[in-house]
Amino acid sequence: MKIIDVKYVAALARLELDSEKEERLQKEMETILNYVDSLSELDVSSIEPTAHAVQMTNVLRDDISEIPFPREEMLANAPETVGGELIKVPAVIPGEEEN
Repeated sequence: MKIIDVKYVAALARLELDSEKEERLQKEMETILNYVDSLSELDVSSIEPTAHAVQMTNVLRDDISEIPFPREEMLANAPETVGGELIKVPAVIPGEEEN
């Protein structure tokens, strides 16, 4: 890769590089591009195309509305309730009075 190409890539990435960093980046990018070129030489004709490296399975349950616990049982675990129907929490806005 030429220094001009490195400067162009750096400009696209909005990087300011001095000449030392440009040379280092040029060498690193050449190494990466050579590796990618070596991958194109591999025979992959017997490999089936895939979208993912591993087989993916949907592990989510069906979206069915259900109540796993009775309301009274859940409210019994709350430190304090209001009217036996709501969970009472500390005030979070300064100056607000608790009811």
